[in-house]
Amino acid sequence: MYNCVMTLQKTASAAPILKWAGGKRRLLKQYALHFPPVEQINHYYEPFIGSAAVFLHLQPEHATLSDRNARLIEVYQTIQQDVEGVIDALQPHKNESDYYYQIRAQVPETLTAVQRTARLIFLNKTCYNGLYRENRRGQFNVPFGRYNNPTICDKKRLRNVSCLLQSVELLAVDFDVAVADAQPGDFVYFDPPYVPLNKTSNFTEYDQHGFDESAHRRLASTVERLTDNGVNVMLSNSSADLVYALYDNGRYTLHEISARRNINSKANLRGPVKELLILNY
Repeated sequence: MYNCVMTLQKTASAAPILKWAGGKRRLLKQYALHFPPVEQINHYYEPFIGSAAVFLHLQPEHATLSDRNARLIEVYQTIQQDVEGVIDALQPHKNESDYYYQIRAQVPETLTAVQRTARLIFLNKTCYNGLYRENRRGQFNVPFGRYNNPTICDKKRLRNVSCLLQSVELLAVDFDVAVADAQPGDFVYFDPPYVPLNKTSNFTEYDQHGFDESAHRRLASTVERLTDNGVNVMLSNSSADLVYALYDNGRYTLHEISARRNINSKANLRGPVKELLILNY
């Protein structure tokens, strides 16, 4: 078993183990200006875990991390419980096109949790743009990425994340269920799939269910309930009209954030965009 004693000390070396569309690692310097002091957070909730970049930055003492994507949560649970098994399972994987499609075609239900976790990490590290996308049947369908020499198994990063997850509650549930027990003094960070600025600018189909306008309205109602209950909330989203309509109502502070997004397949359509950071404190 890996010794976490030293790793569990606050460290800036903890970094995400997955690439994720809309991941926040590059925005943390801007976000850090708006986080509450970590020592004042009784319990941290992150219901759209993605790459977990914000959690890994804050490293709160008590946390609940969740996502509706059960396969993603299983990755974190397995790394939490058996990181050495995951490292061993990653060793045979190789960055070759034919091999990639062979692994992609595997039926996850026929694999062990460790094998499924290694498979998802491998696909994430070698697929096009590090994109996670499922079709309506729940099948991962992103093509091979053709990277020169991607790091498929970063042992140090995997072990660091495993150590930081040891006392974390991990749940495969919808966002409103995940934060049902949040109390005053707790901090909730929502990073949902963004409201599209237009028909092609944003990618929101992370899983077979998608995240449509009704889901965003339901999320806004959850934020309102948490605000009424005295829970500190931060939410990221695009600068689409719907986001302003839902949150620019005098109850929240809206900050503009400059971000760069690289998911679009056309290079000339990638680049800086304005996003919103929404606070109730």
